[in-house]
Amino acid sequence: MIIFLYGPDNYRSGRKLKTIIERYKKIHKSGLNLRWLDCQKSDFGDLEREINQTSMFHEKKLLVLNNLFSAKDFKRKFLEKVKGLKDSQDIVVIYERDKVAKKDSLFTSLKKHAQAQEFNPLQGPQLKRWVRQEAKNLGSGIEDDALTLLSDFVQDDLWQMANEVSKLSNFKKRGEAIQGKDVDLLVKPKIEPDIFKTIDAIASRDKKRALSLLKNHLDKGDEPLYLLAMINYQFRNLLIISDIVSRGLSPYSSSGLHPFVVRKSLALCRKFTVPELKKVYGKIFQVDLDVKTGKIEPETALDLLITKF
Repeated sequence: MIIFLYGPDNYRSGRKLKTIIERYKKIHKSGLNLRWLDCQKSDFGDLEREINQTSMFHEKKLLVLNNLFSAKDFKRKFLEKVKGLKDSQDIVVIYERDKVAKKDSLFTSLKKHAQAQEFNPLQGPQLKRWVRQEAKNLGSGIEDDALTLLSDFVQDDLWQMANEVSKLSNFKKRGEAIQGKDVDLLVKPKIEPDIFKTIDAIASRDKKRALSLLKNHLDKGDEPLYLLAMINYQFRNLLIISDIVSRGLSPYSSSGLHPFVVRKSLALCRKFTVPELKKVYGKIFQVDLDVKTGKIEPETALDLLITKF
């Protein structure tokens, strides 16, 4: 049997791998037939020896392979043996933390012959359901306003999200619900001050400066998807705040956003009317959708977005 775990959400794929290993250890208590192979540091012969070696306890083997797609020779030989490994009584788990090319011949073969599971970042309702369940597992509930704030502050980083939910649950008495004021007190928004400079350049229609600032973000290692998400997030906030202000209400008390976010956003709101923001947000939404459906690469999408302004 082959199990193939892949996708950018390393938190959930790592949890799935942990569950597989724990389930295996529960059945095969000796643990002597659990092996890890880093394909970049091993050769295919190491895997063959592990598979062909007779177990003294007559147990199934569980072999976990890391970095298979980046180990050229190992990958080539593994591809030749995929069909045979599919019918093996032993379990081979391929765990890929890095991005996998979906046109790769090994990927195509594994999708056909393995039990494959892709882990993409959780968004919207899926993310909120995950947070609710995480809080429940820790003996807490979470109110809607806290859930919205937490999603805005942390976004889809489940490593940080799990830590924040654990911290918030420990802050409350067992059985108490996490409230918005708890999130506001204990969670720092995942917003870098530099991103506001970039948003300001975009909002000012200063394409040259905006492209220069985006290049600076990319040069220091910021992921294009992160930058696109931050632009989406901030313009959504601008739309929310502008709409609230246009109705004569206070964005600090009515938006549900962190005061830091409101304060930084108010100056940018003055550069747009509400109809203009709706039009801009619609463009951002479309570009974001095109990235998520594979129609365009994230870095190209960023450049395209700037030119559309």
